[in-house]
Amino acid sequence: MSEVVVVIGAGAIGQAIARRVSAGKHVLLADLRTDAAATAAKILDEAGFETSMANVDVSSRASVEALARQAAETGPVTGLIHAAGVSPSQAPIGTILAVDLYGTALVLEAFGAIMAPGGSGIVIASQSGHRLPALTAEQNRALATTPADELLTLPLLAPEAVHDTLHAYQLSKRGNALRVAAEAVLWAKRGARVNCISPGIIITPLAKDELNGPRGEGYRRMLSLSPAGRAGTPDEVGALGAFLMSREGAFITGSDILMDGGVTASFFYGDLANS
Repeated sequence: MSEVVVVIGAGAIGQAIARRVSAGKHVLLADLRTDAAATAAKILDEAGFETSMANVDVSSRASVEALARQAAETGPVTGLIHAAGVSPSQAPIGTILAVDLYGTALVLEAFGAIMAPGGSGIVIASQSGHRLPALTAEQNRALATTPADELLTLPLLAPEAVHDTLHAYQLSKRGNALRVAAEAVLWAKRGARVNCISPGIIITPLAKDELNGPRGEGYRRMLSLSPAGRAGTPDEVGALGAFLMSREGAFITGSDILMDGGVTASFFYGDLANS
């Protein structure tokens, strides 16, 4: 059987990484929207990749575990690209926490249990996690290690503690990076690695929603005052993801790589901090 690379969230970023790491492997494309998985499968099929599809709701333990079983039955799972999520302009607080935070914890747990030796995973988080004010050591540890099914009961995630959808998103993405660090220790017992990428504004349909949404003016200002002066592309995230999943990246695990064109640097130390 062919080795299997699982892509959860079959959008532009997931596809960009998959194209670089999946030659000669089977790509299992999973998404909440069947049409999104089908579109991605068609694109990759026409580019010479062997593909299959699955429907998954990452906020459902049963759904995530069913996907993990399907992947393991398809072949040895050597790659995971988790790029599913919702943005602050797309969903209410509860959905953001359920999908972006709890869903990622479920995915890391389920696939950490089946990843083949030598396998590698990538979680797509966000620059937003880096702009959340510092949490306490206890809060960091709670986000990193609390059993997945207890995560949403943490005091820092209580309704009165989460101010708005952006705050929920920042907490979720900070939690993703912390969770990856903790899970890397567990994945290592299977001889596998996992890392996190925190992109800035990458031109995807989700980013376009944000740029045209209620926070669009602020995001456009971020870009104009950042050192890079532009948004990123899925291919740039794809190149980093491929490196982290490759033999060249074999000494990297449990890490979170910020790639935002310097927006966060400017937020703390540059024009964004001073205006």
